[in-house]
Amino acid sequence: MPLVEVVRTISVGPELLKIALDFVKSLGKVPVLAKDNAGFIVNLLFTPFMLDAMRAASNGVASVEDIDRGMKLGLNHPMGPLMLADYIGLDLIFNAGNVMFEEYRESRYAPPPVLRKMVMMGYLGAKTKRGFYDWSDPKNPKPMDLSA
Repeated sequence: MPLVEVVRTISVGPELLKIALDFVKSLGKVPVLAKDNAGFIVNLLFTPFMLDAMRAASNGVASVEDIDRGMKLGLNHPMGPLMLADYIGLDLIFNAGNVMFEEYRESRYAPPPVLRKMVMMGYLGAKTKRGFYDWSDPKNPKPMDLSA
């Protein structure tokens, strides 16, 4: 991934910030400057997107497969939000959502019941071979049916 979020806290002066930005660039990466807040930039914006996809799947808006296919093709993403959630780890997304909900008190960051239940059951995504997909065959993950 070419992106590096460089977080500027109140204790970071301009000299140290320049050193950090130059270091990131020396690694061939692209720095973006983020405020020191929960989620920084990418997680602040992407976590609600994944949580909304989970809510949509659990509310029967569409199947796991169709949500991922629609978002992948409709937004030209390399994979859908539910498959990406499985790759990241459902426990990590659950924890990140809780941290951001505590910080901002906005319902968009609150993990939906389906995520809480999956984490409680140990369905953490690809690393446990079970999440929004069955990862028994990692080369051919099968979407789970959440209608039950």
